[in-house]
This record gives sequence, structure tokens and C-alpha cells, in this order.
Amino acid sequence: MLVRLRTVNKFPNQTRCFTTLVADLKGETHGDFEDLLVALVTPPAVYDCHEVMKAMKGPGTTESSLTEIFASISNKQIKALSDVYHKETGRLLIQDLKSEVSGDYGKALLILAEGKRDESTNVDTAKAKADAKALYEAGEKKWGTDEEKFTDILCHRSVPQLRQTVIEYKSISKKTLQESIKSEMSGHLENLLVAIVKCVENLPAYFAERLFKAMKGAGTTESTLTRILVSRSEIDLMDIKAEYKKMFGCTLYNQLESEVSGDYGKTLKQLCGQDG
Repeated sequence: MLVRLRTVNKFPNQTRCFTTLVADLKGETHGDFEDLLVALVTPPAVYDCHEVMKAMKGPGTTESSLTEIFASISNKQIKALSDVYHKETGRLLIQDLKSEVSGDYGKALLILAEGKRDESTNVDTAKAKADAKALYEAGEKKWGTDEEKFTDILCHRSVPQLRQTVIEYKSISKKTLQESIKSEMSGHLENLLVAIVKCVENLPAYFAERLFKAMKGAGTTESTLTRILVSRSEIDLMDIKAEYKKMFGCTLYNQLESEVSGDYGKTLKQLCGQDG
């Protein structure tokens, strides 16, 4: 299986070699194949940073990419990409994001981008019950929705704590927390909060679904395929492949065979691996 370059500062000349390698790849390849090869030789924090920069580039903002990235990565990863962003641009990522996102979605995304989510592994069941009750009262139980309450709880609590909150929510409501969010909200905020819940419940399944949607319908979203397969290749790709087969009844490799072609397709399938 293909592997990624992990760091660029381990040796004095490594940054220069990395820059030269990327320039050579861009000179010899093009399109999706170029993007994939460059992604494979780009260290994770740099790659995450560049994907965020790409999502903010131009007249519009690609909220789906920002949602996927910030809903799924850890505080440590957020700090690393923020450090790279500052080093490359001289600006603070959080400040530039403020000019790109707005409304309730913007508020929630900025909380995640601060990288201050509680990372305790301890679970307080009483607190989970209280949070579930607060979410229920902020949504289903009242006329209108208190988006700030949802944002505060879902963007600050630890993953294990939120996982228990999801369980407690189901015990007091006829809906799951995901279903409640979908019925109470809309647009980018809905997508972000649902993504957080999905990542809390089963991160590999979240990415499996993202891959499926990237290949669903008439066209294929190659940028999403590249980002997920590269960024998760040395983390949980085997788990993602297992979830993909369980959820959609075919292997990820076989689905890629029917969706991608040429040098890009060959390399992406090699990265994926045929087993499972």
C-alpha cells in the first residue's frame, strides 16, 4: 500500500526537498492524478491546512469540506493545521475563517476551529442525561429552536461524553439526536451538527458515507475521494472499508473500479487496497 510523507522539518534540507518534489510532480502530471500524488507526499498537517485554504479560496466557500474536516479531526490536528496556516500566510486561521463563514453555522464552525473540545475520556452519565434533556428542551419540546444550546453542547463536550448523551437522548425522545437535528434545523448548520453526531457515533461509518455520496449519481467528486483516502490511509482506512461493505453491500475497491480510471484510478485503488 502507498504511504504518506509525515514530516517536513525532521532534517534541515527536507523542506526544500519537499518543495522541489511537489514542483516536479506538478510539472509532470495534471488534474486529479496530480492532486493525488501531491497529497500523498504532503505531510498531514500541511495537507489539512491546504484543504482548508482551498475550501476558502475564491468567491465562494466550500462549506461541505470545512464541515468534514473540522467535525472529524482532533484538537491536536487542528492546532497543527493552524500552525501551518500561520506559518504560510502570516495570518491566524480563526480570523480568516470569520470572514468566510457566518450565522449559526459560522459560530459553530469557529468553536470547532479553536480546537478546544474537551478531550477527557471520563464519562459523566448524570451530565449526559442533563445535556440530553437540555437538547430536547432546546429543540423538540419548544416552539422554535435554541441553536446556541445545540452548538454549545455538541462543539464542546468530549467524544465519549457525547456518545453517552446520544444514548440518553434516545431514552427521552421518540427521535434520535440526528433525527431531531434534521427536523429542527436546516442548511449548513444542520449538516455540521449532524456530521458531529455521526463522527461521535462511528467515525469510519461517517467517512464511508462521505465516500459513497462522492461516487453517487452521474458524476464523481474526485476531490472528496482523494482527501478521505489520503488523510485516513494510515489511521482507519481498514475500518472505513469494513463499514463501507457493511453499509452499501459492496467493497470500496470494487466501487472505485467502476468510478475512477486512468493513472488516477490505478493509484487511488492501490491506496485503497483490494482486501475487504
